[in-house]
Amino acid sequence: MSQHYVIVGAGECGARAAMALREQGFAGDVTLVGGESHLPYERPPLSKEGMLAELFAAKTIATAERLAEAGIAFRGGLAVAGIDREGKRLEGADGRVIGYDKLLLATGAAPRRLPGVEGERIVYLRTIEDALRLREALGAGRHLAVIGGGFIGLELAASARLRGAEVTLIEALPRLLSRGVPEAMARQIEARHLAGGVKLVFGDGIAGIASGAESAVVTLASGRRIEADLVLVGIGAVPNVTLAEGAGLAIENGIAVDRHLATGDPDIFAAGDCCSFPLEIYGGRRVRLESWRNAQDQGNLAARNMLGAGEAISSVPWFWSDQYELTLQIAGLSGEGTTVVRRELEDGASILFHLAADGRLVAASGLGVGNAVARDIRLAEMLIGKRARPDVAALGDAGVKLKGLLAAA
Repeated sequence: MSQHYVIVGAGECGARAAMALREQGFAGDVTLVGGESHLPYERPPLSKEGMLAELFAAKTIATAERLAEAGIAFRGGLAVAGIDREGKRLEGADGRVIGYDKLLLATGAAPRRLPGVEGERIVYLRTIEDALRLREALGAGRHLAVIGGGFIGLELAASARLRGAEVTLIEALPRLLSRGVPEAMARQIEARHLAGGVKLVFGDGIAGIASGAESAVVTLASGRRIEADLVLVGIGAVPNVTLAEGAGLAIENGIAVDRHLATGDPDIFAAGDCCSFPLEIYGGRRVRLESWRNAQDQGNLAARNMLGAGEAISSVPWFWSDQYELTLQIAGLSGEGTTVVRRELEDGASILFHLAADGRLVAASGLGVGNAVARDIRLAEMLIGKRARPDVAALGDAGVKLKGLLAAA
């Protein structure tokens, strides 16, 4: 009898996994279930190109034709209400039932919401509809208030300024990008936003937000009031674990999986933003990553392991953000380092190498115009993966090629 593999979540991770099953030669039935009616699309452009392009067009991961050619049944707009593990079936909110032999949960994450704060002029960015609503509200003569100084908030602040809108960004902590980005680079990004005309407010919390017919008013803990046409809340994301939790699967900052992306149920895997997993290169530390690259890598790995490959997670975490003309790239986990070595590159670009106490390279953070740091960050990523202990002086010397350090590692 033909096997049926089902993937819940039609984002980057889920769509990649579905295609990878076919690329690996799986001949059984594949069903890709998405809560949105849209075909699978990429989310990172929503805060970047999606805001700036003359005409909005979502970047589709897989067209209907491609899915059909691959023999992948796409079930869009289907909310899954529960998992019957004993009966090995999904229960749709509309009463539909889908049986499975193996199941992948790629349910992603959702924006963290401000409790008790709702209104027409308060928005979050996750979907195409969210992006369209934001685009309509950005332009000359409009004012956007952004709550949160992380990647989403900063990318949208940059896009809004480039579209001519006034922007006030509110961050409760003393600096931007406090999670995972070295302070030195966060300060450079701060300076670029100030030069771009963004008004930055640090160290002040949100006391309340009133959403009216014509505008919204943000009241800060200090008593200051900020009136805006729209308020974007970008205070992080929470993993979508409701299905897994309801099915009795272990939850630990996401759906808990092992190094093969398997849950406690041998026929259920989880991958992407929704899961936490042990990283061997960091001593088995359990992490959860919200990253386009991680979603792709784990989609591929989950497909192979559903087919019995038994491969362990080995990829190095990688993140990027585009703001104005600048691109920030980070390989590894900078918080694992105790020593920082700076390498100055051409045209003001730079890389910070983060070393553990034993001299092992554990992360590299780069900032520059366009792709100025891309090659070196890629080489650093490979050095991290090899658990290399490069010479400190060589790391700081731009005349020493990282490719040579990699060959010697």
